[in-house]
Amino acid sequence: MARKIVITGGKGGVGKTTVCANLGIALAHKSKRVLLMDLDIGLNNLDVTMQVEDKVVFDLVDVIENRCRPSQSFIQDKEEPTLYIMPSCHLAKRQINAEQIKRVVSRLEDNFDYVLIDCPAGIDSGFRRAVACADEAIVVVTPHLSSVRDADKAMAELIGNTPVSIVVNRVRGDLVASGEMLSPFEVFSLLGQTALGVLPENDDVNCNMRYNNAAFELLADNLETGKCELYDCVAPYKGVFGRLRRKLKRNA
Repeated sequence: MARKIVITGGKGGVGKTTVCANLGIALAHKSKRVLLMDLDIGLNNLDVTMQVEDKVVFDLVDVIENRCRPSQSFIQDKEEPTLYIMPSCHLAKRQINAEQIKRVVSRLEDNFDYVLIDCPAGIDSGFRRAVACADEAIVVVTPHLSSVRDADKAMAELIGNTPVSIVVNRVRGDLVASGEMLSPFEVFSLLGQTALGVLPENDDVNCNMRYNNAAFELLADNLETGKCELYDCVAPYKGVFGRLRRKLKRNA
């Protein structure tokens, strides 16, 4: 039976969809069967991130309204054969509720090891609909006080005793080393939840949202094994050569 995990974070722009996509890729790279579900109805872009937007024929709403079988809405990843995407739609004519989505997930969970749910921004009905379908939550936060505050609000809205873990995204190692940015450990301390991963600010991710690297592989390992080995974004900026790198990056 699949682990059903919602990827949330409160505010927009923290990288929820990018984390959902690349975590799915990293898990599939370990031969795990993974389904990525886009529950951001209306502002859906998981299919764009996964570069399959031209392959969408049916979507989640079509499944709910019995226009197709769940498997007909799946798009198999072009590089990872055990990774599938269930896209959402730009507009649903009828209100979609959590119970309808939970029924879809219950039909699928025996076929996958992980169902990763891309949650819409905010803490309104779309958020509650997404978290109601999951047994676990990964809260994505950037090392900025506004993001930490919104993540804290999102965690307060999570249902029941949902296990929560934190991923600190878009960490600038040079700014952390110089004391100009919150460190991931300060963020974990402020939120008081389980640390799951640290992801660096990366131009490759910004230019190509589908991008897998050592940080995502480590994140997938932590999720799979329960370990807490965090990627060190600051290491390249320590010492004499590290100070030189910081100066060069600042002047770039």
